[in-house]
Amino acid sequence: MQATAYTYDPDSRSGSVLLDDGTPVEFPAAAFDAGGLRLLRPGQRVRIETEGQGDALRITLVTLQTF
Repeated sequence: MQATAYTYDPDSRSGSVLLDDGTPVEFPAAAFDAGGLRLLRPGQRVRIETEGQGDALRITLVTLQTF
């Protein structure tokens, strides 16, 4: 699934993304670390992997979207 980076805190390595429908979803440091990234800027397109649905949706991986 694709999304847009919305917030990122380099100290905690956590943040949030906006899904393509505009829904914000937070991600933990573990999801950021799983993607192997060192930095994330708001506005970057990212690829995310998720588990669950609706209010139980959680991000398990965040990495840069490549074409």
